[in-house]
Amino acid sequence: MFKAISSVAGIGYLKGGGTVAAAACCLGLYLARFSGITVHLLPAGLLTVGLLALGTFAAQQVEPAWGKDSYRVVIDEVAGMWVSMLFVPITSTSLLAGLVLFRFFDITKPLYISRMEQLPGGVGVMMDDVLAGVYANLLLQAGLYFKLF
Repeated sequence: MFKAISSVAGIGYLKGGGTVAAAACCLGLYLARFSGITVHLLPAGLLTVGLLALGTFAAQQVEPAWGKDSYRVVIDEVAGMWVSMLFVPITSTSLLAGLVLFRFFDITKPLYISRMEQLPGGVGVMMDDVLAGVYANLLLQAGLYFKLF
């Protein structure tokens, strides 16, 4: 069960699994938004905490078998992408911008993101992506403020 959660139903086994998982998160957010599902402040916060807790626990459970921060663990990319889009209106433009920004920060790991990987176990696996998501979200919020999209 933890392997399925950590790999997001097997996405982690694909080449480029991190990007595929982040894109799958975008697709899920897009489909939810345009099917009429709205998530308000409190539920969004609770969903975020739940996703982070589940991802941290699942990554911790698979670490003995897969090793530290295995490429197969992509639940962290889903969580990071979710954080990137938290409280951002879901449009195709904002999702594309969020995906590009999140993957940029996640891959290049500037501004203390790489230090988060040094945290122990599942926390280290998740927190670098969460911080990448925070930076992406801040830039998206600035883009919204300045009406760039």
